[in-house]
Amino acid sequence: MARADNENVVYRSCNLCEAHCGVAIHTDSETGEVTGIRGDENDAMSRGYVCPKAVGLGALATDPDRIRTPLRRVRGGSGGGTRDEFVEISWDEALTLVTSKLAEIRETHGANSIATYLGNPNAHDFASNLSVAPLLRSLGTKWRFSASSVDQLPKMVSSCLMFGKPNAFAIPDIDRTDFFLALGANPLASNGSLMTAPDMRGRLRKLRERGGTLVVVDPRRTETADVADRHFPIRPGTDALFLFALLHVLFDEDLVRLERLAEFTNGLDAVRDLAREFSPETVAGHTGIAADETRTLARAFAEASRAVCYGRIGTCTQEFGTLASWLVDVVNAVTGNLDEEGGAMFPWPAHAPADPAAGRSGHVPYARWRSRVRGLPEFAGELPVATLAEEIDTPGEGRVRALLTIAGNPVCSTPNAARLDRALGELDFMVSIDIYLNETTRHADVILPTTTPLERTNYDMVFHGMSVRNHAKWSPAVLEPPAGVKDLFDVAMEIAGRVNGAGGSAVEETLLGSMLKATLRGGAAPDINETEARDRLGKRRGAERILDLMIRSGRYGDQFSDGDGLSLDALIEAKHGIDLGPLEPRLPEMLSTESGRVELAPELLVEDTERLRQGLAAGPPDLVLVGRRHVRSNNSWMHNVHALAKGPARCTLLVHPDDAAQYGVRDGAPARVRSRVGEVVVPVEVTDAMMPGVVSLPHGFGHTPPAEGAATRLATAAALQPGVNSNVLTDETGLDALSCNAVLNGIPVEIEAAPDAA
Repeated sequence: MARADNENVVYRSCNLCEAHCGVAIHTDSETGEVTGIRGDENDAMSRGYVCPKAVGLGALATDPDRIRTPLRRVRGGSGGGTRDEFVEISWDEALTLVTSKLAEIRETHGANSIATYLGNPNAHDFASNLSVAPLLRSLGTKWRFSASSVDQLPKMVSSCLMFGKPNAFAIPDIDRTDFFLALGANPLASNGSLMTAPDMRGRLRKLRERGGTLVVVDPRRTETADVADRHFPIRPGTDALFLFALLHVLFDEDLVRLERLAEFTNGLDAVRDLAREFSPETVAGHTGIAADETRTLARAFAEASRAVCYGRIGTCTQEFGTLASWLVDVVNAVTGNLDEEGGAMFPWPAHAPADPAAGRSGHVPYARWRSRVRGLPEFAGELPVATLAEEIDTPGEGRVRALLTIAGNPVCSTPNAARLDRALGELDFMVSIDIYLNETTRHADVILPTTTPLERTNYDMVFHGMSVRNHAKWSPAVLEPPAGVKDLFDVAMEIAGRVNGAGGSAVEETLLGSMLKATLRGGAAPDINETEARDRLGKRRGAERILDLMIRSGRYGDQFSDGDGLSLDALIEAKHGIDLGPLEPRLPEMLSTESGRVELAPELLVEDTERLRQGLAAGPPDLVLVGRRHVRSNNSWMHNVHALAKGPARCTLLVHPDDAAQYGVRDGAPARVRSRVGEVVVPVEVTDAMMPGVVSLPHGFGHTPPAEGAATRLATAAALQPGVNSNVLTDETGLDALSCNAVLNGIPVEIEAAPDAA
């Protein structure tokens, strides 16, 4: 795209999905408006690739439905009507109301009467990464929830048990592997997930060009399966059985090669014993994958010079999610492909501590407290969100009476959505930090709006830690925020301070001071004291100052010197990002387990295998539901962006022709889908891409305006892509027993033609 005389170009990352592709934002130098968004051909990671979502960057800022001023809900409407309405109020009035009500409820009912929920967008904003934690600490509550427990929580639990930290994810070294085995993953639609890898189509094409092999295991012939060498349809929820069968073959045929991992790995014999009874022949009737196919695949994987097994959301959001997540890493380990080039490796991002053992405790943060109603365990400071509704609507001492949501829409994204929708109406007080009046925030008493991506700076803190190549990139702000809109960092600091009788600046100073002391105490820049370090951080404030501290004291940092090494200034100057090189072996130095070794057979996982063993005796349901996603969306994000929402309806029920005939549903006609907890009516799309006995409905939809209470303000979503809420069907009692992650795949359902079908 040629640059016009009246245009400015700003280079940054698109942070609307996990790929974080580099983009060139063209703006009119006179009006400041975005005139075009293109892929940045010089970006160190994406090299010009960009997906359709990038157009949403500018559209989010200009969306007429976007909230630009704090809103207060008036019950029954300001004119005495039946509908609740929202009226604009000042920031001071809003913050005073929010903090006084939260403090009052905490004083009267205790800190745990306040719950918090963080949505997925928080992971894409470094200021949120740095400010939300002190905000939650200021409230004092242990009743913390997030989108993690409807997503990757099983992978966090298994990674913590095996490697010592919840975020110690082993990432596919996709650019150097020769054999890529993907289970429950569709990176051509997701752009990679727990794997930051822009242009997955190009990366998979290069895999094939160098003679490599792509194998996809999924109940649907996905976009990724369409370009694979082999696609194996699998019965939802049986990935752990299939992975155990692979391990059975590896042990039985003497294909196990721990290589250098043998020096610092425990539990190999225990895994061998566990895998013994899960032969391919034993599990084939459950998985739907023939025994000889499983054996052939196991041999091919073991014989590949460089191979990696990768499991994603389909392996997490199921009944045996933690077992499946664990076994993915076990397969990589026992074939010598863990922490090796072309296998599964651990990134070392620029903001991470220079000491690989920093923060090592050996303690597993699991079940230190439990939920009030069902006694579900916390993990890493959070409770599973499947218990949120019951913690609100179940009477008794300790009931949740107030809720703070930040950039989240749990009514669309968590199990038994109808129950949660009702429960939110029973709260004494609710506050949402969000840019939209959506299905969740319509219940809030106060909504506090924040900046959109192009109106704030960013650094891909979470996703640099999941990158297929070590990389660092700074994203400058492009647009001026509307008057009256604040950054999340400032809002979080102000609430954290006011709720305890202080100011936001005091909280910010405490945060910086504690991180600075910890950094210097940890051995970074040993020749500098705290005063000198503060001086060298300069006059930046807020999240940027803290990030500069982290980068300068990290592995690639300048250690507060004037010599070579990274700093925030250096990142800002490198407008296309900085390539920090391929992934490198990091074991055993980075391990944080109590033993200091890789734990192949942690006790909790070994014990949970009995539950899998018992499942071998049970027959599968006749028909089950799984989810799916689309490249033009990300969960419930962006459905109100016209450029992304236009086109054919995407919320359809995919049904195999055999099932369509059996249940009497027709292509294009509506069908009723019923589960234990709810039902929806949705158009049918008959396709042989589904395996028989499995139907698919995308998540994140359901934007039909509610009949009662406050209305939503999502005009484009309601008009173009309303769809139905798949989480009306998911069951809050269906959990992966170990992590308590919600089961969103493999839901038993019934389908029938809707009454109005011809």
